Amino acid sequence: MPLHPVTKAEIIKKYATSEGDTGSPEVQIAVLQARIAQITDHLRTNKKDFHSRQGLLKLVGKRRKLEGYLRNKDVVKYRELIAELGIREVRPR
Repeated sequence: MPLHPVTKAEIIKKYATSEGDTGSPEVQIAVLQARIAQITDHLRTNKKDFHSRQGLLKLVGKRRKLEGYLRNKDVVKYRELIAELGIREVRPR
């Protein structure tokens, strides 16, 4: 279940640090958060869809790693981003 291209473009435009930026951690975390929300909503109605659940767990792990990277790189940007997206703060390992 990929994100709709229009939705993805809006997210990229909102969180991009410069023109044409799609690879910064902020953009990647925001796109992953949108996909996680989409799959979570799908799983609320399809409780036995274990393949989607496995994909969701992989996305959450990937987002968590990116959050840890951003936190080590720039704590202020990290805290602003998670406050805006409504994500709980990652405990450093």
